[in-house]
Amino acid sequence: MNQNTINEIVRLWRGGSSRRRIARQLGISRYQVERLIRAHESGRREGTTAALLPRAKRKRASCLDDYEANLAQLWERYPEITAVRAHEELQKLGFRGGYNVVKRRLRQLRPARRSEFVQRFETGPGAQAQMDYSTYTIRFAQEGPRRVHLFSYVLGYSRRQYLRFVEGQDFSTTIREHVRAFEYFGGCAATCLYDNLKVVVTGYEGDEPVYNTRFLAFATHYGYRPWACRPYRARTKGKVERPFHYVETNLLNGRTFQSLEHLNDVTRWWLEHVADVRMHRETKQRPLDRYQEERAHLIPLPAQAYDTAEVVYRYVSGEGLIVYCQNRYSVPWRYLGLMVPVRVTEDEVVIYGPQIEEIARHPLLPRQVTGKTSCRPEHQPGDDGEKKYELLKQRYAELGEVASRFFDGLIRRRRYGKDEAQKILALLETYARRDLLAAIERAVRYGAYARSAIERILAVSATPRPALDKLAEKESQQLKSLLGDRPVQPRSSQEYGELFRQPPSESVNDEATRNDPPPEQDQSQGGPAHENPGTPEDVGGRPE
Repeated sequence: MNQNTINEIVRLWRGGSSRRRIARQLGISRYQVERLIRAHESGRREGTTAALLPRAKRKRASCLDDYEANLAQLWERYPEITAVRAHEELQKLGFRGGYNVVKRRLRQLRPARRSEFVQRFETGPGAQAQMDYSTYTIRFAQEGPRRVHLFSYVLGYSRRQYLRFVEGQDFSTTIREHVRAFEYFGGCAATCLYDNLKVVVTGYEGDEPVYNTRFLAFATHYGYRPWACRPYRARTKGKVERPFHYVETNLLNGRTFQSLEHLNDVTRWWLEHVADVRMHRETKQRPLDRYQEERAHLIPLPAQAYDTAEVVYRYVSGEGLIVYCQNRYSVPWRYLGLMVPVRVTEDEVVIYGPQIEEIARHPLLPRQVTGKTSCRPEHQPGDDGEKKYELLKQRYAELGEVASRFFDGLIRRRRYGKDEAQKILALLETYARRDLLAAIERAVRYGAYARSAIERILAVSATPRPALDKLAEKESQQLKSLLGDRPVQPRSSQEYGELFRQPPSESVNDEATRNDPPPEQDQSQGGPAHENPGTPEDVGGRPE
């Protein structure tokens, strides 16, 4: 009750009005009028207005009063205990009250959580950028509901951002969008903050992040430093986290999109006509205007952009197909059973032969499409039996003389010999080449010219290769081609034995002897020719 009402009650009472009449006139309870008049008289006598203050509410009896000590003990022992668990424990002690009364009392016991103080920091032009993803499920008019990921790269000084919706958060997509963001801004910031994405951070050694070496190579190409934030500290990247809410309430709110391409078209328009030209709440300037100051401080782009294509290895199946992302792509039929390198760009699948020559090229099927086959008629032998025979004969000749003999016997003795020969070559996808050749040699020895015989021999004498072993074999072949047949051998331990037997006083300066030639070897003894390494002056060191 305000002071004007109290003053009016006292004035009317002093004028002779009854308490009932005052209550009816002011629209309040006559008990309130009685209490205020008594408080007024008490204040005049005692010189205080304490009686005008509202009285403290009396605590009502509760069914939880008898279990107050038990609840307090539970909370002290388990500070994070929930009201549900506390209610269950009290019921075991005989409590018959409801869950809500326990929840309210537990809330009174717990101290109020204080929000952690966050100090906003600003960076200079071109000093820092921040990158992150946000995932949305959008109902497209043509494609229906679809899960997409929003890539965001924000310049810390100007707050200008690059946005694009993509299908995944894999390595190739992430670095591809980085390249687009750098080209969009005409450069990149000196440092970029990241969450603990697997693309950027592979793990932790204590508190130190272990960066993905492939991503470090990408960052080195553009000359900037990646910086992984502490886990569960989204506030560290507030400049990129907060704009996601702006995107949700402005770009995605009240709009209908036909497809992912249409969504990205609208996003480009929105960045140019809305986000870049709005008055930013923190900087009090338009991001586009501050970007003009920041642009000169960005790291210039290299002459050649980083190659964002993904390179994988795939086996050619018995049908002349390779598999990528649950879709199949045709390969010329003569490469059956071979492992071939595949280069995957944003919109193409390029397949190379054993000599790194291009043998096939297909449009990349969309990520949401699975189980489809992209097949070119020229890759298949068709109904030309003679052509199919010549291709198979050539492949078996590449495997060796025994394989050629097996092929000739298979064609002579089996009605569908060419089909069986094709399926036997497809076994190279499952078994090692040496195991298949051993099985063919054994089949020739016993005159077992049939696919079933080869499969039985392999089932008994060979073990199918895991996928990692297949890739390891390809890597070892590449290293062998680079290093040659005779790689550098480690030195014998005898060459280092004399160093361990030297007295401490005769040790030489490492810096002075680092580039000296090694001592001549005594071929008869297998060790150094000179037992005494000499004085420091003899080996180019400084006298002590």
